Amino acid sequence: MEEETEGNMTGGKKEMDEKESILIVDDDESIRRSLTLVLRKKGYETEAAESGREAIEKVQGRFFNLTLLDIRLPDMEGMELLNSIHRESPQSIKVMVTGYPSLENAVEALNLGADAYIMKPVDPKKLLQVLEEKIGEQQETEKMSEEKVADWIRHRARKLDSTG
Repeated sequence: MEEETEGNMTGGKKEMDEKESILIVDDDESIRRSLTLVLRKKGYETEAAESGREAIEKVQGRFFNLTLLDIRLPDMEGMELLNSIHRESPQSIKVMVTGYPSLENAVEALNLGADAYIMKPVDPKKLLQVLEEKIGEQQETEKMSEEKVADWIRHRARKLDSTG
């Protein structure tokens, strides 16, 4: 639906000069458009999907930093989609969005890998706050992982130098 260029993706990681990417999954076109406008205005790259099947195809085709998932979709339950996306892209942030909030849904979503749970109507300020917090956590985790790999390489290189 509303797509931008997909950018250069390598090995599931985004290039340093690319914007954070967000997939918006909702069967309501007005919600997809509204969220797209808010997020693009804040500098995020967005793509949208109106069904679970379309969302899965998009996630299989590229990495999204974050996915906003409606709990009720025409072709599958949002929890089923959450589970599929979590299996396909575990490092991606998953935020459930629902107009039918319940404690049971919230607990199930978190148990299936959701990183946050937001109720409709979505408050743009609250949404942006949650997204910025979660993407910041993702970037910090990625940075720590890269530092661990670099430390391991340095350690391994020293070990090889001392034995060779």
